[in-house]
Amino acid sequence: MFNRWRSKKAADEDTAVNKPSAARINLFFFAAFVIFSILIFRLAFVQFVEGPELTYMETTRNTKDIPLAPVRGPIYDATGKVALAYSEPVQSLYVLLYEDYSNGSRQEEAQKLADDLAAVFKKFNPGDKEQPDAAEIMKRLDLDYQKTHGYTPRLVKSDLNTKEIAYFMEKKAEYPGAMVLEENVRKYDPDRVAVQVIGYTREFKGQQNNLDKYKEISKSLATERDPGLRYTQQEMVGVGGLEFQYQEELRGRSGYQSIDINARNLPEGTIMQTPPEKGYSLVSTINKEIQLAAQQAITDELRKLPKAITGYAVAMEVDTGNVVAMASMPDYDPNDWDYEKIKYVYRNGTIASFPPNDSKPRHAESVVLLGSVIKPLSVLIGLKEGLFTAGQTYHDQGYAILGKDGRQVRNSHSAYNGHITARRAIEKSSNAFMIDMVGKRLLNKYGSEKGIRVWDEYMKDFGLGVSTGVDLPGEYLGTLEYNEDHESALTRLAFASFGQQAKYTTLQLAQYTTMLANKGKRMEPHLVKEIRDAEGNVVKKIKPKVLNEVDFADAYWNEVHRGMVTKVSSFDGFPYDYARKTGTSEQGTGPNKKENGVFIAFAPRENPKLAIAVVVPEGGFGSVSASPIARKIFDAYDEVYGLDGTPKGKKGQEKDKE
Repeated sequence: MFNRWRSKKAADEDTAVNKPSAARINLFFFAAFVIFSILIFRLAFVQFVEGPELTYMETTRNTKDIPLAPVRGPIYDATGKVALAYSEPVQSLYVLLYEDYSNGSRQEEAQKLADDLAAVFKKFNPGDKEQPDAAEIMKRLDLDYQKTHGYTPRLVKSDLNTKEIAYFMEKKAEYPGAMVLEENVRKYDPDRVAVQVIGYTREFKGQQNNLDKYKEISKSLATERDPGLRYTQQEMVGVGGLEFQYQEELRGRSGYQSIDINARNLPEGTIMQTPPEKGYSLVSTINKEIQLAAQQAITDELRKLPKAITGYAVAMEVDTGNVVAMASMPDYDPNDWDYEKIKYVYRNGTIASFPPNDSKPRHAESVVLLGSVIKPLSVLIGLKEGLFTAGQTYHDQGYAILGKDGRQVRNSHSAYNGHITARRAIEKSSNAFMIDMVGKRLLNKYGSEKGIRVWDEYMKDFGLGVSTGVDLPGEYLGTLEYNEDHESALTRLAFASFGQQAKYTTLQLAQYTTMLANKGKRMEPHLVKEIRDAEGNVVKKIKPKVLNEVDFADAYWNEVHRGMVTKVSSFDGFPYDYARKTGTSEQGTGPNKKENGVFIAFAPRENPKLAIAVVVPEGGFGSVSASPIARKIFDAYDEVYGLDGTPKGKKGQEKDKE
């Protein structure tokens, strides 16, 4: 009995002792489970998340990829055959420094190399003073690594001639590290076709602080893993026009040299090279023949005009929005860039705003008041708003009276037109009609603030004061003086009604003219119609796009079209019925008064194909300065495409328009 009691007591004591031990064991196993879970999670994170990063760091720690500039794609005219911009291959001499030549005897070796190279260039280019001498070559070798890393090949000379290429290929053993590499130089059509539209290229290093696109690229260079997307400081990039707008498409992909480096950041071993890839090509809407005709027409007229020094013209297809000509004159030679010579003309004046200056060479303001070319729209607004009817007459005594002070605003030459309808008001270009029947009545209907707002909405519906949507950078949206509270609403609406209260670009004016032609569809203007890959396959086709439409009765459109019949002598003998409006906008007063020539037209009147806007700052009457330019552009289009659909040029001439 005693033994049984003792056994039971011992068992109870053992149980009491084991209870805390079991708890500790459970805690131990739980802790081990947590630790192992963390380790497994960390291992998985390292393998699947950080693995690629660590692998990249390991493989790039001793190997560097040096970008080779990509081959920039060409820009063609509308035929797809004439290259307006293209990359021409050249051979360049690079030197890769396998040793540190920054001091001592090594520097003497580098100096000897520079002397030898200078002697070779002089030998094969006798009498050419532009060849780099030994001092210049030493700068380009960058022995102190001021411009680039030790493992980066140094450009010694571009565009080697055939004798130099043969020499260095034959003497490779005598020039360790010397390499002849093919590069590309950007060239442009020597006929200077639409150079402000095409744009130009400059070194990437000079654009990183100027253009937002390149600022972002510069920021990403340190983390960019894809060698094909890395930019070098010397790479040529688009800066203006289509070259900039389509930089990504034209660029292609960088090639690269994979170089093993040592602890001193210098190259060692062999170089593996991956060639660059050619960029896409652009087929523009610009037709070379029509463009050259437009440029020559402006140049010819400027020679005749005593004050005009610039001229702008845009020809836009009514149905497609394709811009077949965009001329901004004077222009420049993009193959011979000299900023001091071209600083007043390198930008595209058909879309940009040039402030006037009186320096040499002078430059006139590129955006101007529209003058009377706004009157078709003023009449449309008046009809739409019920301010008058198509058959209603107005007694035009040659002037309109503004305000209680009896201020008179006169027609051009104070012309007395008698009783006229809206249609005749457009034809006779009556300022008085527009003031009394549109400006004043719009104010009476809506009041000052809303009246201005209603006018502004109509202007923007027709593309005046908003972006045209063009595929070019640097578009100016206009100067809307009627929105500035510096004069009474009456004065602003009155002067706006006949084109003296807002300044617009020539492209905006062309888009507006297209809307008049197609009765209310605002077409997006295009400068590129196709993008092709390096093999010539079409990867993207730019389709016509309607940005917005306005709803006006067909009778209103017809009334306006019938009014666009002003006599223009420069169109004598023109074989098509066409709609047109001349304009002469006035800026400044007294001795500073300037008259700008403006002209819009579309043809044929029925089933219109082409709309044209021409602006000649300080050109005087639009019928004299601007209309002859438009006539020559219409004639050129008729030759190439045919305003009636049948080209009038040489028999069998291939059409490039689809």
